Amino acid sequence: MNFFKDVYHVAWGDIRFMRHNFHNILISSLVTPILYLLAFGYGLKAGDIEIDGVTVPYLDFVIPGIIALSSLSASFSSTSTRLNVQRLYYRCFDEMMMCPISYSGIIVGKTMIGLCRGLLSTSLMFIIGYALAPSYLHLTPLFVVSLLLSCFTFALLGVTAALMVKSHATMATFSSLVITPMTFLCGTFFSVSSLPAWAQTALYVLPLTESSVCIRAATLDIYAFPFWALGVLAMFTIAFFAIDMWLIKNKKI
Repeated sequence: MNFFKDVYHVAWGDIRFMRHNFHNILISSLVTPILYLLAFGYGLKAGDIEIDGVTVPYLDFVIPGIIALSSLSASFSSTSTRLNVQRLYYRCFDEMMMCPISYSGIIVGKTMIGLCRGLLSTSLMFIIGYALAPSYLHLTPLFVVSLLLSCFTFALLGVTAALMVKSHATMATFSSLVITPMTFLCGTFFSVSSLPAWAQTALYVLPLTESSVCIRAATLDIYAFPFWALGVLAMFTIAFFAIDMWLIKNKKI
């Protein structure tokens, strides 16, 4: 119970901030996914695409990928930006560290704004996708599990980045070197299985690849769900949490 109280107290301010700026957050959560949908779903005017021997229209293929991408961009950016400003500009994160709150409660509490905003952005994208391609997209329990785990994983990655960087410029560099390559290379807009074996191995090192595979399999519901990818995504979650704990315990912030 103490852990959940710690999470609540840490997350309370961020959730209030999100509520106060809800309209701006809602608009910004819709703009990028819709632009990707227009550019890749309609702009390319691609035909059908084959996944594990099953042929689906490209629009139906790309919508789950954009949902996975939205879980990355919304969860990571909201968590990393908020915590980065609190650490380096307002200097209020140091005060939180001096409070009688567990380190795990601080970490999980700071991910809540990313989790909430990620779920908001992906839910809106799913509604839009279902309106465009209702015959293929399905809301399944595995989709909900994959989405929750994806948003939580990328929110933890945002905490990791915010704790590691030493300036706002370094955060921009981290996004350019880590987030931007994942955006375009992790099976969001194309099937990873169509690449050479060495390229597939390299891309599966990045968590967005597992997220895209899981969310696409759960929403399209036309081939077996890759539980191994869900397990790898869970391992990324544990790894990011462990890194965050190490950074806080060893005062590497």
